[in-house]
Amino acid sequence: MSWPATAPALPGWAKLWRSGMDEGVRDGLGDVNALASELIRRRYSCRTYRPEPIGEVERRRLTDYMAGRTAGPLGAQARFALVAAAPGDASALKRLGTYGFIKGATGFIVGAVRRAPNDLEDYGYLLEQIVLSATDLGLGTCWLGGTFTRSSFVRRFGGLAHNETLPAVVSIGLIGDDGSERIREREEGSRRLLSSQTFFERGFGETLDLSRVGVYAEALAAVRMAPSATNKQPWRIVRDGAAWHFYLRRTKGYGKGSALFTVLRIADLQRVDMGIAMCHFELVARERGLTGSWVVRDPGIPLPGKDTEYIVTWVGPS
Repeated sequence: MSWPATAPALPGWAKLWRSGMDEGVRDGLGDVNALASELIRRRYSCRTYRPEPIGEVERRRLTDYMAGRTAGPLGAQARFALVAAAPGDASALKRLGTYGFIKGATGFIVGAVRRAPNDLEDYGYLLEQIVLSATDLGLGTCWLGGTFTRSSFVRRFGGLAHNETLPAVVSIGLIGDDGSERIREREEGSRRLLSSQTFFERGFGETLDLSRVGVYAEALAAVRMAPSATNKQPWRIVRDGAAWHFYLRRTKGYGKGSALFTVLRIADLQRVDMGIAMCHFELVARERGLTGSWVVRDPGIPLPGKDTEYIVTWVGPS
Protein backbone atom coordinates (compact mmCIF):
# COMPACT_ATOMS: atom_id res chain seq x y z
CA MET A 1 0.00 0.00 0.00
CA SER A 2 1.48 3.35 -1.02
CA TRP A 3 1.33 6.43 1.18
CA PRO A 4 0.76 9.55 -0.97
CA ALA A 5 2.39 12.67 0.45
CA THR A 6 -0.61 14.91 -0.05
CA ALA A 7 -0.35 16.95 3.14
CA PRO A 8 2.46 18.28 5.33
CA ALA A 9 3.40 15.85 8.09
CA LEU A 10 3.97 16.81 11.67
CA PRO A 11 7.68 16.90 12.52
CA GLY A 12 9.23 14.04 14.46
CA TRP A 13 7.52 10.91 15.66
CA ALA A 14 4.02 12.16 14.94
CA LYS A 15 4.08 12.43 18.72
CA LEU A 16 1.72 9.47 19.21
CA TRP A 17 -1.12 11.72 20.29
CA ARG A 18 -3.50 10.69 22.99
CA SER A 19 -7.09 11.05 21.89
CA GLY A 20 -8.69 14.46 22.35
CA MET A 21 -5.50 16.06 23.70
CA ASP A 22 -3.36 18.84 22.27
CA GLU A 23 -0.10 17.53 23.67
CA GLY A 24 2.14 14.89 22.17
CA VAL A 25 3.57 11.84 23.80
CA ARG A 26 5.31 12.29 27.08
CA ASP A 27 9.06 12.52 26.70
CA GLY A 28 10.97 9.28 27.08
CA LEU A 29 11.99 8.17 23.61
CA GLY A 30 14.74 10.75 23.23
CA ASP A 31 15.62 11.94 19.74
CA VAL A 32 13.11 10.00 17.67
CA ASN A 33 12.52 11.02 14.07
CA ALA A 34 10.31 8.36 12.49
CA LEU A 35 6.74 9.18 11.60
CA ALA A 36 3.92 6.92 12.72
CA SER A 37 3.11 6.03 9.10
CA GLU A 38 6.70 4.92 8.56
CA LEU A 39 6.70 2.81 11.72
CA ILE A 40 3.41 1.17 10.75
CA ARG A 41 5.04 0.14 7.47
CA ARG A 42 8.15 -1.15 9.23
CA ARG A 43 6.41 -3.16 11.94
CA TYR A 44 5.92 -6.86 11.30
CA SER A 45 5.36 -9.98 13.41
CA CYS A 46 8.88 -11.00 14.38
CA ARG A 47 8.97 -14.56 15.70
CA THR A 48 12.74 -15.23 15.70
CA TYR A 49 15.13 -13.27 17.92
CA ARG A 50 18.84 -13.04 18.58
CA PRO A 51 20.03 -14.37 21.97
CA GLU A 52 21.49 -11.09 23.18
CA PRO A 53 19.33 -9.19 25.71
CA ILE A 54 17.83 -5.82 24.84
CA GLY A 55 20.32 -3.01 25.43
CA GLU A 56 20.09 -0.90 28.56
CA VAL A 57 19.39 2.31 26.65
CA GLU A 58 16.54 0.72 24.69
CA ARG A 59 15.12 -0.83 27.86
CA ARG A 60 15.15 2.50 29.67
CA ARG A 61 13.56 4.39 26.80
CA LEU A 62 10.86 1.78 26.32
CA THR A 63 10.12 1.62 30.05
CA ASP A 64 9.86 5.40 30.24
CA TYR A 65 7.49 5.40 27.30
CA MET A 66 5.29 2.67 28.79
CA ALA A 67 4.95 4.70 31.98
CA GLY A 68 2.95 7.25 30.00
CA ARG A 69 0.49 4.77 28.56
CA THR A 70 -1.98 4.51 31.43
CA ALA A 71 -5.29 5.85 30.09
CA GLY A 72 -7.01 4.74 26.91
CA PRO A 73 -9.10 7.06 24.74
CA LEU A 74 -12.31 5.38 25.95
CA GLY A 75 -11.50 5.72 29.64
CA ALA A 76 -10.01 2.37 30.68
CA GLN A 77 -6.95 2.36 32.94
CA ALA A 78 -3.97 0.17 32.08
CA ARG A 79 -0.40 -0.49 33.16
CA PHE A 80 2.49 -2.11 31.32
CA ALA A 81 5.90 -3.53 32.16
CA LEU A 82 8.88 -4.92 30.31
CA VAL A 83 9.76 -8.42 31.48
CA ALA A 84 13.26 -8.83 30.10
CA ALA A 85 16.30 -11.02 30.65
CA ALA A 86 19.37 -9.32 32.08
CA PRO A 87 22.81 -9.61 30.42
CA GLY A 88 24.24 -13.06 31.09
CA ASP A 89 20.84 -14.48 31.90
CA ALA A 90 19.30 -15.03 28.47
CA SER A 91 17.63 -18.26 29.61
CA ALA A 92 15.60 -16.54 32.34
CA LEU A 93 12.45 -16.32 30.24
CA LYS A 94 12.49 -19.78 28.69
CA ARG A 95 9.96 -21.09 31.21
CA LEU A 96 7.39 -18.55 30.06
CA GLY A 97 5.21 -20.66 27.79
CA THR A 98 4.58 -19.45 24.25
CA TYR A 99 3.90 -22.92 22.82
CA GLY A 100 6.94 -22.82 20.50
CA PHE A 101 5.43 -19.93 18.60
CA ILE A 102 8.31 -17.59 19.48
CA LYS A 103 12.01 -18.46 19.19
CA GLY A 104 14.60 -16.84 21.40
CA ALA A 105 12.72 -13.82 22.71
CA THR A 106 14.64 -12.12 25.53
CA GLY A 107 11.77 -9.90 26.57
CA PHE A 108 8.00 -9.52 26.72
CA ILE A 109 5.78 -6.50 27.11
CA VAL A 110 3.12 -7.46 29.64
CA GLY A 111 0.13 -5.38 30.63
CA ALA A 112 -3.07 -5.30 32.61
CA VAL A 113 -6.25 -3.33 32.11
CA ARG A 114 -9.03 -2.62 34.59
CA ARG A 115 -12.38 -4.07 33.60
CA ALA A 116 -14.55 -1.43 31.95
CA PRO A 117 -17.00 -1.28 29.02
CA ASN A 118 -14.26 -0.59 26.46
CA ASP A 119 -11.27 -2.05 28.30
CA LEU A 120 -10.03 -4.38 25.56
CA GLU A 121 -10.20 -1.74 22.85
CA ASP A 122 -8.20 0.65 25.04
CA TYR A 123 -5.69 -2.10 25.82
CA GLY A 124 -5.08 -2.79 22.13
CA TYR A 125 -4.81 0.94 21.40
CA LEU A 126 -2.22 1.57 24.12
CA LEU A 127 -0.15 -1.57 23.57
CA GLU A 128 0.09 -0.92 19.83
CA GLN A 129 1.53 2.52 20.61
CA ILE A 130 4.18 0.76 22.68
CA VAL A 131 4.80 -1.71 19.84
CA LEU A 132 5.41 1.16 17.42
CA SER A 133 7.78 2.86 19.84
CA ALA A 134 9.73 -0.42 20.05
CA THR A 135 9.79 -0.54 16.25
CA ASP A 136 11.32 2.93 16.27
CA LEU A 137 14.06 1.62 18.58
CA GLY A 138 14.88 -1.07 16.00
CA LEU A 139 13.41 -3.92 18.05
CA GLY A 140 11.29 -6.78 16.76
CA THR A 141 7.87 -7.50 18.25
CA CYS A 142 5.01 -9.97 17.91
CA TRP A 143 1.53 -9.87 19.42
CA LEU A 144 0.56 -12.98 21.40
CA GLY A 145 -3.09 -13.50 22.26
CA GLY A 146 -4.00 -17.15 22.65
CA THR A 147 -0.48 -18.57 22.33
CA PHE A 148 1.00 -17.90 25.76
CA THR A 149 0.62 -19.41 29.23
CA ARG A 150 -1.28 -16.69 31.05
CA SER A 151 -0.50 -17.80 34.60
CA SER A 152 3.27 -17.70 33.97
CA PHE A 153 3.12 -14.15 32.68
CA VAL A 154 0.86 -13.02 35.51
CA ARG A 155 3.45 -14.23 38.03
CA ARG A 156 6.31 -12.44 36.26
CA PHE A 157 4.15 -9.32 36.06
CA GLY A 158 3.70 -9.36 39.83
CA GLY A 159 0.08 -10.47 39.84
CA LEU A 160 -3.21 -8.81 38.95
CA ALA A 161 -5.67 -6.81 41.01
CA HIS A 162 -9.13 -8.31 41.42
CA ASN A 163 -10.54 -6.03 38.69
CA GLU A 164 -7.72 -6.45 36.16
CA THR A 165 -7.22 -8.74 33.18
CA LEU A 166 -4.17 -9.59 31.08
CA PRO A 167 -5.58 -9.90 27.53
CA ALA A 168 -2.40 -10.23 25.47
CA VAL A 169 1.37 -9.86 25.61
CA VAL A 170 4.00 -8.88 23.05
CA SER A 171 7.34 -10.63 22.56
CA ILE A 172 10.24 -8.25 22.01
CA GLY A 173 13.92 -8.48 21.29
CA LEU A 174 16.72 -8.06 18.79
CA ILE A 175 15.56 -9.17 15.35
CA GLY A 176 17.07 -12.54 14.50
CA ASP A 177 15.39 -13.67 11.29
CA ASP A 178 17.10 -13.71 7.91
CA GLY A 179 14.37 -11.78 6.13
CA SER A 180 12.05 -14.73 5.54
CA GLU A 181 9.59 -13.49 8.18
CA ARG A 182 9.32 -10.14 6.45
CA ILE A 183 8.63 -11.94 3.17
CA ARG A 184 5.90 -13.96 4.89
CA GLU A 185 4.41 -10.77 6.31
CA ARG A 186 4.26 -9.27 2.82
CA GLU A 187 2.53 -12.41 1.58
CA GLU A 188 0.01 -12.13 4.41
CA GLY A 189 -0.46 -8.50 3.45
CA SER A 190 -1.44 -9.56 -0.04
CA ARG A 191 -4.24 -11.59 1.56
CA ARG A 192 -5.71 -8.62 3.34
CA LEU A 193 -9.34 -7.82 2.71
CA LEU A 194 -10.06 -5.35 -0.06
CA SER A 195 -10.94 -1.80 0.87
CA SER A 196 -14.33 -2.41 -0.72
CA GLN A 197 -14.93 -5.14 1.88
CA THR A 198 -14.08 -3.01 4.88
CA PHE A 199 -14.82 0.68 4.23
CA PHE A 200 -18.29 2.04 3.50
CA GLU A 201 -20.20 5.29 2.91
CA ARG A 202 -23.26 6.19 5.04
CA GLY A 203 -24.20 2.53 5.45
CA PHE A 204 -23.01 -0.98 4.70
CA GLY A 205 -24.61 -1.00 1.26
CA GLU A 206 -22.31 1.55 -0.37
CA THR A 207 -18.55 1.13 -0.82
CA LEU A 208 -16.44 4.12 0.20
CA ASP A 209 -14.73 5.94 -2.68
CA LEU A 210 -11.20 6.45 -1.34
CA SER A 211 -10.44 9.04 -4.00
CA ARG A 212 -12.93 11.37 -2.32
CA VAL A 213 -11.76 11.23 1.30
CA GLY A 214 -8.49 13.18 0.97
CA VAL A 215 -5.70 12.28 3.37
CA TYR A 216 -8.08 10.13 5.38
CA ALA A 217 -7.23 7.54 2.73
CA GLU A 218 -3.84 7.24 4.44
CA ALA A 219 -5.42 6.65 7.83
CA LEU A 220 -7.55 3.90 6.31
CA ALA A 221 -4.49 2.38 4.65
CA ALA A 222 -2.89 2.27 8.12
CA VAL A 223 -5.94 0.40 9.42
CA ARG A 224 -5.54 -2.21 6.68
CA MET A 225 -1.92 -2.72 7.81
CA ALA A 226 -2.88 -3.30 11.44
CA PRO A 227 -2.08 -6.71 12.93
CA SER A 228 -5.03 -8.84 14.02
CA ALA A 229 -5.51 -12.22 15.63
CA THR A 230 -4.95 -14.90 12.97
CA ASN A 231 -5.18 -12.09 10.39
CA LYS A 232 -9.00 -12.00 10.54
CA GLN A 233 -9.14 -8.18 10.07
CA PRO A 234 -12.46 -7.77 11.92
CA TRP A 235 -12.79 -3.99 11.53
CA ARG A 236 -15.43 -2.37 9.36
CA ILE A 237 -15.65 1.43 9.03
CA VAL A 238 -18.61 3.48 7.85
CA ARG A 239 -18.07 7.13 7.02
CA ASP A 240 -21.03 9.45 7.55
CA GLY A 241 -20.00 13.06 6.98
CA ALA A 242 -17.38 14.01 9.59
CA ALA A 243 -17.98 10.80 11.55
CA TRP A 244 -16.11 7.52 11.04
CA HIS A 245 -18.01 4.69 12.72
CA PHE A 246 -15.96 1.62 13.67
CA TYR A 247 -17.71 -1.76 13.73
CA LEU A 248 -16.52 -5.22 14.70
CA ARG A 249 -17.48 -8.04 12.40
CA ARG A 250 -16.90 -11.19 14.38
CA THR A 251 -15.36 -14.32 13.00
CA LYS A 252 -17.61 -17.34 13.49
CA GLY A 253 -16.52 -19.48 16.43
CA TYR A 254 -13.92 -16.91 17.44
CA GLY A 255 -13.90 -14.73 20.53
CA LYS A 256 -16.88 -13.83 22.71
CA GLY A 257 -19.20 -16.72 23.42
CA SER A 258 -17.25 -19.36 21.51
CA ALA A 259 -16.61 -22.66 23.26
CA LEU A 260 -12.87 -22.65 22.50
CA PHE A 261 -12.25 -19.22 23.93
CA THR A 262 -14.43 -19.91 26.96
CA VAL A 263 -12.65 -23.15 27.84
CA LEU A 264 -9.16 -21.69 27.34
CA ARG A 265 -10.15 -18.40 29.03
CA ILE A 266 -8.72 -16.40 26.14
CA ALA A 267 -9.63 -12.72 26.01
CA ASP A 268 -12.00 -11.38 23.37
CA LEU A 269 -9.09 -10.70 21.04
CA GLN A 270 -11.11 -9.21 18.23
CA ARG A 271 -11.96 -6.29 20.50
CA VAL A 272 -8.23 -5.88 21.11
CA ASP A 273 -7.82 -5.85 17.31
CA MET A 274 -10.29 -2.97 17.14
CA GLY A 275 -8.12 -0.97 19.52
CA ILE A 276 -5.09 -1.58 17.31
CA ALA A 277 -7.05 -0.35 14.30
CA MET A 278 -8.11 2.75 16.25
CA CYS A 279 -4.49 3.44 17.12
CA HIS A 280 -3.33 3.25 13.49
CA PHE A 281 -6.20 5.39 12.26
CA GLU A 282 -5.67 8.16 14.81
CA LEU A 283 -1.89 8.30 14.58
CA VAL A 284 -1.86 8.75 10.83
CA ALA A 285 -4.83 11.12 10.84
CA ARG A 286 -3.08 13.37 13.35
CA GLU A 287 0.22 13.01 11.54
CA ARG A 288 -1.51 14.49 8.49
CA GLY A 289 -2.98 17.35 10.48
CA LEU A 290 -6.51 15.93 10.88
CA THR A 291 -8.13 16.67 14.22
CA GLY A 292 -10.81 14.63 15.93
CA SER A 293 -11.77 12.62 19.00
CA TRP A 294 -13.27 9.26 19.95
CA VAL A 295 -16.85 8.93 21.20
CA VAL A 296 -19.08 5.95 21.86
CA ARG A 297 -22.39 6.95 20.30
CA ASP A 298 -24.13 4.33 18.19
CA PRO A 299 -25.52 6.03 15.05
CA GLY A 300 -28.15 3.34 14.58
CA ILE A 301 -27.00 2.36 11.09
CA PRO A 302 -28.67 -0.93 10.05
CA LEU A 303 -26.24 -3.80 10.54
CA PRO A 304 -25.48 -6.37 7.83
CA GLY A 305 -25.95 -9.27 10.24
CA LYS A 306 -25.86 -10.47 13.83
CA ASP A 307 -22.10 -10.94 13.55
CA THR A 308 -21.53 -7.17 13.34
CA GLU A 309 -21.60 -4.74 16.27
CA TYR A 310 -20.89 -1.07 16.79
CA ILE A 311 -17.72 -0.15 18.74
CA VAL A 312 -16.73 3.52 18.52
CA THR A 313 -16.77 6.66 16.36
CA TRP A 314 -14.01 9.08 15.35
CA VAL A 315 -15.53 12.54 14.95
CA GLY A 316 -13.59 15.03 12.87
CA PRO A 317 -14.35 18.70 12.25
CA SER A 318 -17.54 19.35 10.30
